[in-house]
Order: sequence, then C-alpha cells, then structure tokens
Amino acid sequence: MKRLPAKLILKDGATFSGESFGFERSQAGELVFSTGMIGYPESLTDPSYKGQILVITYPIIGNYGVPDKKFWESSRIQVSGLIVCQYIDTPSHFQNKVSLGDWLKKEKIPGIQVEDTRLLTQHLRDKGVQPAKIVFDKDIELEDPNKKNLVREVSTKKVIKENYLVDDRPQDKKKVKTIVLIDCGVKESIKRSLLKRQIRLIIAPWDYNIFSLNQKIDGIIISNGPGDPKMLNITISNIKKALNKKIPVFGICLGNQILALAAGGDTYKMKFGHRGQNQPCIDQKTKRCYITTQNHGFAIRKIPADFQPWFINANDQTNEGIIHKKYPFMSVQFHPEASPGPVDTEWLFDFFLDKLRR
Repeated sequence: MKRLPAKLILKDGATFSGESFGFERSQAGELVFSTGMIGYPESLTDPSYKGQILVITYPIIGNYGVPDKKFWESSRIQVSGLIVCQYIDTPSHFQNKVSLGDWLKKEKIPGIQVEDTRLLTQHLRDKGVQPAKIVFDKDIELEDPNKKNLVREVSTKKVIKENYLVDDRPQDKKKVKTIVLIDCGVKESIKRSLLKRQIRLIIAPWDYNIFSLNQKIDGIIISNGPGDPKMLNITISNIKKALNKKIPVFGICLGNQILALAAGGDTYKMKFGHRGQNQPCIDQKTKRCYITTQNHGFAIRKIPADFQPWFINANDQTNEGIIHKKYPFMSVQFHPEASPGPVDTEWLFDFFLDKLRR
C-alpha cells in the first residue's frame, strides 16, 4: 500500500522527511524521545505524554501489534503523534488484536516513518525538546502544550471509590487502609498495584478538595501526569494542607514535583527529560542502583527544608526522589509500577504502606 509523504518540522527550522503509516492529518505538539526497546502500547496510552509527539529510538516498532484494551494505561492514545524509524505492518504476538498503524488510524493519531531517528534524537539532545509539527498537505501553526493545564484534560472528572482486589489472603476489614489517589493523569498500572495490596482506594480529580470527603484519610498518593507542575496551584495547596495535618504522602513522577513545590521547594524544565525504561537511579541510603521506567520533562531544582535526596539519577545526577527526615512524606520521579519496564522498585508501594500502617 502506498504511503503518503509527510514532513516533521521543528521550531528551530530542522526538517525531516518521512512517510505516513497512521492517520493522515497535520498535528502539532512538543517533540520528545523515548529510549525504551519495548512497551509502545503502554507508552502511547500513558497520560503523561498528553500533547507530545513521541520519537521512539528503538528502530523496529509495530512488530508485536497492539494488545487488548485491558493492557493499556488509559482508555485511549494520549500522544499527539508518533515518529519511528521502521514500522512493521505484519505483527506477530499471541496477544495482538490490531496493527499499530490501524490503531493510530482508528484513534486519529498521525504516525510517520523517518529514516534516521538517531540523527533526530541527537538533534533533540543537543538543542533540547521543542515544539514541532507533522505536516501533510496542509500546514499548521506550532504550539507549546506546556503553556496549557494538561492535567485538567486527563484527570478524572469525578470521585471514584474502588475496593481492594480479593485474593486468598485473610481479610481483616478493620485493618484495611483508605488511600486517596490524586489523579493528575494516573496510569492504570498504578491503580492495579495499589488495589492488590488490600487497600480502599479513592480516586479524586486533580482539583478536588479531598478534605471534604468526610471520612478518615490514611494516606495520599499523587499520581504521574503531563505538563508543568507549577500550573497545579490547587493540587499544591491541598498537599500543603495534608503536610500540615501530618497525613502520609507519596508522590510518583509529577507527584514528586508537586510534593516538592508544596513543601517549599522548586522545579525546572529539563533540556530533554527522561523517557524510557532504562534510567539508572541510586538510592542515597543504600547506594544500590535501580533501573527504572520514567517519563518526565520537569524535575526538582531545590529540595525543600527538612527533606533529603532519596534517589539520584546515575547519568546526570538530577534528583529522582525526596523523603522527609521525620514524617512519612516521600516521592520518586520514576515509576515503581513500571509498565512497561523493570519492576525492581515496586517495593516502594509496600514501603509507603508500611509507614502509614505503623
């Protein structure tokens, strides 16, 4: 089948020619890259990618197709566009339901094949991630998604209550803790990781007054999500109240930055961020290195008073987590639930829950 030619045009003027394998519509967004070898269905449905055109550096994409919706990280594709080096239109996998190209077309997301994604990635590493556009026959304006409150677009619109997953373990309902999960664009795997640990889960919108729930809150988890954390003044204000009330708090990815801002720290936009399943992070107490899954373009610049660094990125020494010196307030910049990627840090969910159960 003949593929329509397309161009990828960056804000700095760099242009890359390619051909379409997805929906054929011009689209703008922030151009970023991910160094993961696997997991494109999970990455494409991760709400943290909202507003971004994703370049996948691994050369062969589409070879195992797309699995059932129950394996996605949200109900739809979240990226604005997809750039690959070599698209495979003949997937082979026992869980495959549809080809990647057909999935993109169904969800109206452009995808183009560019011959040299290595050169494109090197350009982004040198010049930094930036607004870009995929152009077919009709040109469009560039746009910077970080100027919008992207969390508002991906967060739940109502409070949702879920009970722990039932298994063979003895159930003592009096000991089951209630966790409020502030949804800033939460991945489905985070919900599953929490529910299998026998908790009651209340999922709240990013701007919801969680203290109006009229019930005891044993702990708060701030989820991952897209965009600039400084846009989320309401969330930051609610976490400030939680810290004052000494309610245990655990932040993940964007939640790491929100906790830092709520406690008096500061954040900044990184040159090209961390995206992929191969980011090495060192525990500052044990000096053990963990390989982690990440997806973020902002990071902590200033660690708040009474907190200390918990994890540091072994590649660039940026902060990957903070922990309070006295109270159960903690956060990590990476994803303990992975999906995709290594699950070496899934113990962090148990670490947090053990703290609040004491």
